[in-house]
Amino acid sequence: MREISYSEAIKEAMTQVMREDNDVFIMGEDIGVYGGAFGVTSGMIDEFGPERVRITPISEAAISGCAVGSAMTGMRPILEIQFSDFVVIAMDNIVNQAAKMRYMFGGKAKVPMVVRLPAGSGAGFAAQHSQSLEAWMTHIPGLKVVQPSNAYDAKGLLKAAIKDDNPVLFYEHKMLYNLKGDVPEESYEIPLGVADIKREGKDITIIATGMMVNHAVEAAQKLEQEGIDVEVIDPRTLVPLDEKAILESVKKTGRVLVVYEAVKRGGFGTEIVSLIAESDAFDYLDAPILRLGGVEAPIPYNPKLEKAAIPQVSDIYQKCLELMNK
Repeated sequence: MREISYSEAIKEAMTQVMREDNDVFIMGEDIGVYGGAFGVTSGMIDEFGPERVRITPISEAAISGCAVGSAMTGMRPILEIQFSDFVVIAMDNIVNQAAKMRYMFGGKAKVPMVVRLPAGSGAGFAAQHSQSLEAWMTHIPGLKVVQPSNAYDAKGLLKAAIKDDNPVLFYEHKMLYNLKGDVPEESYEIPLGVADIKREGKDITIIATGMMVNHAVEAAQKLEQEGIDVEVIDPRTLVPLDEKAILESVKKTGRVLVVYEAVKRGGFGTEIVSLIAESDAFDYLDAPILRLGGVEAPIPYNPKLEKAAIPQVSDIYQKCLELMNK
């Protein structure tokens, strides 16, 4: 094990797969010498050349269309969209083409493509470059949605996503790019649809996604000083979702807090709450299920307002205290 950053883990996953499989290539705006908007692909053009590190025009519609076409004809494209907010320009190709082809061709067609999406707030990019829109994609049959919270998971999940025969939306939180963690140098994969228990506990279950997983673990450590033992579940993939891991934890603790960065209304956490409410785990609850999400407003540019717009460690801490008193 050595310690590398989240962005380095993503780059290593792509590099290892591209060395193994000549059908894998990456495409996107400024991903060559510049290394992409966040430097994730830095240096890759030196090893693989411009044929496999393809710099594209500033057109998400064109890039996504090329990705769908090349995937259907035997390639495995990895598409980088500079900011996940810009996926709206590529929605027709992703939602109406990539997600539908396998079904419409009776299983004879495959669309093995990955769309990498830097997402989330905290970097001062303001309203049009800081949204968390992953819930949109979970509503589309045919798409898989991945949201890693650390470097180890990012590498293993991305390798699995690239080798998957279905289109995968891979959400990378911008504030995690510099976060370091222990990552094996050798190749490994983490199966899509398998959650991870980031911290075991017996009093409260926190189900968190993306950056909020790290906030939840930090809040749980502080709550331990209050004698509250918190379990933190990281789904890692939203589609497919590891329902069994979530429900088993709920049955163990009897109290649930769901935390996500996206706007609270309509966020993916709502789906998790519904899952629990419609299952036999509901009978094990000792208190109402609580949700903690972003405020119903565009992400502000002002740093203090930006921080106030999404859940922080202190918010999770307070919600858990509230939950224990119910």
